[in-house]
This record gives sequence, C-alpha cells and structure tokens, in this order.
Amino acid sequence: MDIQLKEDFIRLWQRYFNNAELPITFYYTDEENRAKLAKPESTARCIVGALVKVREGKSLTFGVESIGCFGGKQYLGFSENLDADNANMEYFLSYGLPGKVEGERFKKTPEIVKEFYQGSPKFKAPGRYAVFKRWDMLNEKDTPEVVIFFAKPDVLAGLYNLANYDTADPNAAIVPWGSGCSSIIQDPYLENDSANPRAVIGMFDTSARPFVTTDELSFSVPINKFVSMVGNMEESFLITKSWKAIQKRIK
Repeated sequence: MDIQLKEDFIRLWQRYFNNAELPITFYYTDEENRAKLAKPESTARCIVGALVKVREGKSLTFGVESIGCFGGKQYLGFSENLDADNANMEYFLSYGLPGKVEGERFKKTPEIVKEFYQGSPKFKAPGRYAVFKRWDMLNEKDTPEVVIFFAKPDVLAGLYNLANYDTADPNAAIVPWGSGCSSIIQDPYLENDSANPRAVIGMFDTSARPFVTTDELSFSVPINKFVSMVGNMEESFLITKSWKAIQKRIK
C-alpha cells in the first residue's frame, strides 16, 4: 500500500467531503493473518451485513467457510457455479417452486435467470482469502484492489462526477443488475482488467438493502481508477463554488 496515497486521500476527502464516511477496501491474499478471520456464526448471513463491522473500523478476512450465502461465495470468486450450491437458483430468483423454494421475483421467469447467468462473467478468486479494511486502517502490507463507498446522494454525486472527470466516455460509472455483493465485489474487481476501468453504482438489491440506511447506495471503484480520481480532486469541480454549496450539506 502506498501510504502517501492513503494519507493524501484522507486529507482531500476531509477537505472536500467533510466528515462523510470513509470507504472500505478489499483484496485477495493467501495469508490468513492480514485481519481477523470472519466466522459464519459471528457475522450476518449476507456479506453486506457482515461488512457493517468493517465500515465501523474492524478489519475482517473472509474465506470460503466464512460466507453463508451461496451468492456471496460466487461473487467473491470462491464458487464458480451457483447451480452447484443451489440447484433451484433459477426459481429462487424468479417465481419460486411450491413447497421447495420461495421466489424473490427479481426476474420474470426461470429462463431469464438462466440466460442472465450464462452471459454473466465468472472468475476464480486469486487467493484463499478476501481481506476487507476501512481506508484508514490500511498499512504497508495491504494491496487494495477495490475501494467501496457507502454514500448518500450528495456524496454519490461528487464521486460520480469525479469518475467522469477525465474521460469522454459517458459511462465511466455503470449500474449492472445484480446482487448487493456483486456490485461491490465482482463487478468492480473485474473492471481492473479493463482498458478503461469503470466505477460501479449498486446496492439496489432488496435482500441487501436492510444492511444499509434508507438513503445510501454503493459506489465501488477499481483501484487503478480510484488512483486517477484522487489525483484529479484538486483541479476538478470540487474546487468550484457550485460544489461548495453542496459540500455545506454533507455531514
């Protein structure tokens, strides 16, 4: 971890975003002792719920046994096939199977679910563990790969515009459909390999939303995109009067 980057961002975040919540980060490693290993019985079944502790400053390491949700295992790259964990996935996400599984009704039919997953990216975690730490808890040994903000609308607007600052592409921030954990883990992680990495807005999943406040969404940034965003902060719209008017409302 570049400690100068860490300190620069904290300084600039306080200057332009007041006391808004710092982001959390994650990365993969084969070393178990980078942070406390999360136990399934000590965390929420949903990984978004488990990350509440990380947002409060408690660093956690997740292995395959730490996660109780089959979707969480896939989107962390610990299981490459949802059907292996849940044979009724297409019904679970659609209208269900009487007497077997209650449907969440996110998709109209099981066939749409199957088509969605056939076209979805899949990856294998490059390490045995995923480490989650709040930005200010990072040290020299950490190698953050994704930076995750849980942001209220004014903060989200600032991050969104900053992500679009140095590109002509109108889609520098994307909103792919998926679970809460896919939008903060898999989707932004895979963007690191893109020639033009994009930020990902998420947390629209109604199963994950109980673990965030009513006025929060997520804004997740692959680390290479995040570094450029930090480098642009002091010359961007953040130094204008129009932003200062918004900044006054950020608490």
